[in-house]
Amino acid sequence: MNTERILMPKPLGSAVSCPLGADDCPIRAESQRLQDECARLRELSHTDPLTGLFNRRYMKMALEREMERSRRTGLPTSLIMIDLDYFKRINDTYGHEAGDDALKWTSGVWRKNLRRIDILCRYGGEEFAIILPGTRLHAAKRAAKRLQTALAASPVELQGRLVPLTASFGVDTYTTLEELTARNFLKRADRYLFEAKINGRNQICCQKPEAAKLTPEVTVDERSLLLGSAALPATEMNRKKQASKKG
Repeated sequence: MNTERILMPKPLGSAVSCPLGADDCPIRAESQRLQDECARLRELSHTDPLTGLFNRRYMKMALEREMERSRRTGLPTSLIMIDLDYFKRINDTYGHEAGDDALKWTSGVWRKNLRRIDILCRYGGEEFAIILPGTRLHAAKRAAKRLQTALAASPVELQGRLVPLTASFGVDTYTTLEELTARNFLKRADRYLFEAKINGRNQICCQKPEAAKLTPEVTVDERSLLLGSAALPATEMNRKKQASKKG
């Protein structure tokens, strides 16, 4: 029989021993309880209590993480910002509890129409944010259209009445061909959301094709200035030498 024992300190400095491998060890049980409690608190710090979605704090961390993944892999990261249209009317007409029900209902609609890898967050109030890892702009636009269609087909029941819901969408995509912070990426997507709002709501606005093009190459003169003449192509270096002789 194994008589080796584990000694664990008590808060007051004395020690409690448990037989190695004992299933009923109170120290092991307490350790597991503390681990479970830490996991629960960590989840609460990342979760919106009303909808069960990730919260704003987690969204910002996840966006940083996915943009860093893009920089490592070269795959794009897309972001959809969503705002429910005329949500104040629901609160004013049916009350804030009904407004909460509408938010929970909408969250369920979003969940059913996203991939498992997509990161769905409640950004605040009636605004949502969705991070789509490894997703190009055209696919992100399709995802937004799918969400828009699903919401239009899913009126929420409030106080015995079916109330239609619509939303406005701002879509943007980050690629490694541009230098962009998570904060500015978020601001840019939010600008497209604002554009959808001022254009009449229930719309999808996104990065324009010209903005999605590759960033322009560094010019020869810029390259020379940054890296010196050794970095110039041979043909361009000869052209500059000839020009200097003529001058």
